[in-house]
Amino acid sequence: MGYLGIYFVQPRKLKCSLDAANFAKRGFYRAANSLFSKIGRTASEEVILQIISSKCMPILMYGLEALPLPKNQLNSLDFVINRLFMKLFRTTDIRIISLCQELFNFELPSVQPERRCKKFVNKFSAWCSI
Repeated sequence: MGYLGIYFVQPRKLKCSLDAANFAKRGFYRAANSLFSKIGRTASEEVILQIISSKCMPILMYGLEALPLPKNQLNSLDFVINRLFMKLFRTTDIRIISLCQELFNFELPSVQPERRCKKFVNKFSAWCSI
């Protein structure tokens, strides 16, 4: 069962599916490949990553801070980003990919839901105390 791009496997336990057929991953890959087809290798890696951050990451991360995600699903999202970096930097060495992510200050999806959830709770509690 799907609702707003989130596919529920077990609604009573609020378990969600992030399989390869999932809307979010397909949408991310579609947007990233479209970006690569339009600009190719003419733009710098920094520009490409900035566009990916602002245009493609929201597609991948839509609504995930509201869901309890197990470690394997978060790793699945990280894999999507690691593959993007492998394509962009033309390497399969995960150490190089990790270094590039660190140097370009590109945050993996596995750390974003918790950070975004804390940000929401802080804003909400500040609003409630008014």
